[in-house]
Amino acid sequence: MKLPEEHIETIAALGYTVTEARFLYLVATHSGYFTLRHFLAYSGAHYGKRSTSLAQKLLRRGHASVRDYMGTGLVFHLFSRLLYARIEKENSSNRRRHSFEYIRTRLVLLDFVLENLDCNFLESEQDKVGFFCETLGVPKDVLPAKVYQGGPNSRPTVRYFVDNFPLFFDSRISGFPPVVSFSYVDSGSASIASLGVHLAAYQVLFRHLSAFRFVYVAPRAASFGRAEKRFRSLVKEPLETDVSGEILRYFAVRCKWERHEYVVPHTEDLEFLCDGRRRFYGQRFEELYRAWLAGSLDEAALRLEFAQITPCRKVSFETYLVRNHRSPVDEKNKRHVNAA
Repeated sequence: MKLPEEHIETIAALGYTVTEARFLYLVATHSGYFTLRHFLAYSGAHYGKRSTSLAQKLLRRGHASVRDYMGTGLVFHLFSRLLYARIEKENSSNRRRHSFEYIRTRLVLLDFVLENLDCNFLESEQDKVGFFCETLGVPKDVLPAKVYQGGPNSRPTVRYFVDNFPLFFDSRISGFPPVVSFSYVDSGSASIASLGVHLAAYQVLFRHLSAFRFVYVAPRAASFGRAEKRFRSLVKEPLETDVSGEILRYFAVRCKWERHEYVVPHTEDLEFLCDGRRRFYGQRFEELYRAWLAGSLDEAALRLEFAQITPCRKVSFETYLVRNHRSPVDEKNKRHVNAA
């Protein structure tokens, strides 16, 4: 990963060493939260003067706050508008306070980034939108998006890739067009249903890509098998088959359901409807459904559209066990052992 030296210099000018500035840039860009263990892992140092010095600088300058992690350890939150502005990220959501579960996920995410510094990450929303829309020519309306309502006198704002999970290129993988790696970060407590919701948000984008890789990141391997099974059923298998027939069936079942035509609902249809709502989610599928209802889209036209955007694909799923992750509980216990 090549860090922008001009941004590192502007952070260092606030009174940090170059190593500290590089670490803070990674935190601000990818997580917003960190523990001193993360800094020590990055710098190769041990608990003591260097970690204490960084903590004191951050708190004294008002660039970070420290938060008790459920009584088990300390987590630092890098929130300073001044520091983020120095790297042109003053509007980053990483500056805001978040829930306990969000923090857990960001700590695992930062571990993953620090263990994969040789990868090239798409850092910002602008970077991600630019890659898919300008480099690959993907329509903007198929990107995973969320609409935020403004005040009474402002327009709603559309934001893309709001999950902020790592999107990157692994230098060990080659392909053309560029093989992008998506990811999902499980803090260790997320349900497989949450993965399904995440995959549904990306479903339409996946259909516009001829090759991609999906990496399931977690601190424990317990859910790897279920995650792969869910990815296969929701993404890989549908992408590798003619999906137009399933879309037409989904439209038909959905139409019957919305018109209350089921006297006694068929379990199989209801299960297919629930699965279809996850798989065929997004503005584009809604437009197709409305056109089908209105009679302006027939079966031949729908099959033709999906034949045009369903090339031979190379889709891969991988799991990644975060090697160095320890919760603040582990971190606190280690400090007690060392002190003894």
